[in-house]
Amino acid sequence: MAGPKDLDPSSSPRALLGAELRHAREATGLSQDELGQSLFVSGSFIGQLEAGTRRVQPDMALKLDEILGTNGFFERNCKAVNRSKYPDHFAEAAEAEAIAGAIREYAPMLIPGLLQTPAYARAVCRAHQPTAPEEEIERLVAARLERARLLDHPTKPLLWVVLDEAALRRLTGGFAVMAEALRHIVGMARQCRAIVQVLPFAEGAHTSMGGAIKLMGFDDAPSLVYFEGPGTGRLEDDPATVTRYELAYDLLGAAALSPQESLALIESVAEDYAHEDQP
Repeated sequence: MAGPKDLDPSSSPRALLGAELRHAREATGLSQDELGQSLFVSGSFIGQLEAGTRRVQPDMALKLDEILGTNGFFERNCKAVNRSKYPDHFAEAAEAEAIAGAIREYAPMLIPGLLQTPAYARAVCRAHQPTAPEEEIERLVAARLERARLLDHPTKPLLWVVLDEAALRRLTGGFAVMAEALRHIVGMARQCRAIVQVLPFAEGAHTSMGGAIKLMGFDDAPSLVYFEGPGTGRLEDDPATVTRYELAYDLLGAAALSPQESLALIESVAEDYAHEDQP
């Protein structure tokens, strides 16, 4: 039997690698759970690899080649598949985000990347890397804006964002940048490309004071939750953990202003910034 062919980088390499993994697993008669046991991961994790929502890491590629008898195929191809324009801690989450059917995000301190304007993104990237050369900042901004192109589709993914009021009030990039950024959010909501709510300061203590939440749902793979800190990030697929943060997100949505009230507040704050920018 002919072995699998190396992947074409011009196609969708993550999806192709997942399809080859599924083919090789089925050819050996292993279930997802059985293969997962050999790799000390869950069967659902194998399903995510096959669906292209998770990365095949180099150490796992070696074990897959050994278990499935694929003659170095996964070792050869995982490096090409894992090349990314995003920082290492965020790359896997960005790639999962691109194929998610639903994205729900709580943003405690800044506007989420998918809703950022170029000027706002530039201010955030510069704040994160104050000594980076200008070309590096522009590369990061371009990658962030490219991520947002997934919202060009008229109906998917479903994007539901709960913004903490702090994200509206923290002056990032100046008055004009904030006015533009907030008006962009309103525009995306009015175009029905995002559901946006604001969690006001007056709500006080809430279920996610520890940080941001990003939940991603998929048509053919288990849901994921992504945690991010300064220079770090982690995807989690444990069902109990995902369920716990889904409840936390639902409680945030219940505590937040309604979408209509939220847009009114965002527009009001944008007008305040626009007036502040006048001579």
